[in-house]
Amino acid sequence: MTLNKKPILSVHNLQVEFPTRKGNLVAVNDISFEVNEGEVLGVVGESGAGKSITGSSIIGLIDPPGRITGGEINFLDQRIDHLSAEEMRTIRGKEIGMVFQDPLTSLNPLYRIGRQLTETIQTHLHLDDKNARLQAINLLAEVGIPSPEIRIDHYPHQFSGGMRQRVVIALALCANPKLIIADEPTTALDVSIQAQVLNLFMDLREQLNLTYLFISHDLSVVEHISNRVQIMYLGRVVESASTEELFKEPNHPYTQALLNEVPRLDLRKRNYTPVSGEIPSPLDPPSGCHFHPRCPHATSKCRNEMPVLKEIAPGRASACFLNESS
Repeated sequence: MTLNKKPILSVHNLQVEFPTRKGNLVAVNDISFEVNEGEVLGVVGESGAGKSITGSSIIGLIDPPGRITGGEINFLDQRIDHLSAEEMRTIRGKEIGMVFQDPLTSLNPLYRIGRQLTETIQTHLHLDDKNARLQAINLLAEVGIPSPEIRIDHYPHQFSGGMRQRVVIALALCANPKLIIADEPTTALDVSIQAQVLNLFMDLREQLNLTYLFISHDLSVVEHISNRVQIMYLGRVVESASTEELFKEPNHPYTQALLNEVPRLDLRKRNYTPVSGEIPSPLDPPSGCHFHPRCPHATSKCRNEMPVLKEIAPGRASACFLNESS
């Protein structure tokens, strides 16, 4: 597919903080990126990297006392980070759909899925009950639910995990959104079901010209669905590149370590050092480059100075002192 280079989403110098009894936790630290129309941007990192907080910031769902303390978020040329809760609700669901890791967090177990779908449809579109139900049945069919005219009257517990996730994807599509944020949407599923749901995301993108911000800890998942990849570590972006370039020649030692864990069908062995240890607490981040305690290439400069994300080639950026000429 030929991508339109017009950004649907632009994030500039975003900062998100959570005040705690132990100090101020900076969950997202001065990150910037764009998502173009028809594109899939994969956001990857370990738990605690700030991926999900980034997604929640965009749709105005940061849990208090967390708040955006810097930067701005623009969606379709409109700044949205300073909108009221009511104004944000008109965008969330209608213009931006969301698919979470656990489908049960998006589905009310007490209501039939038909009611949940039709209520969402009627919240954003001017349809009567009959046409809203027809729209809901069509959506269920579109996401691969068999016998949708029967299954529409079932409760969430009557669906398998993979089928529930398909229902959640249908919910996200209810109002024909321009952007879908998918936050670890396959993590809770069996591997075979993961592949089915990923294929569904890819098919829907082609059919509906959807744009995705696809959040995952798994680079092998992101490789199959994304055009571009952004690697996050402890609230910062440490590398961004096209998917093809990133997998062919990763630049940042953290990216290299993550890729070392990805199984390759072509059996090529990567010679990168696997990542060791655990991601530090954002309440007490290391000095200098936050990755230096786990990096096999760390120098005294890495331990004392923070590298800046810089362009190292057209369309590629990395935050590592190894890129500096000697």
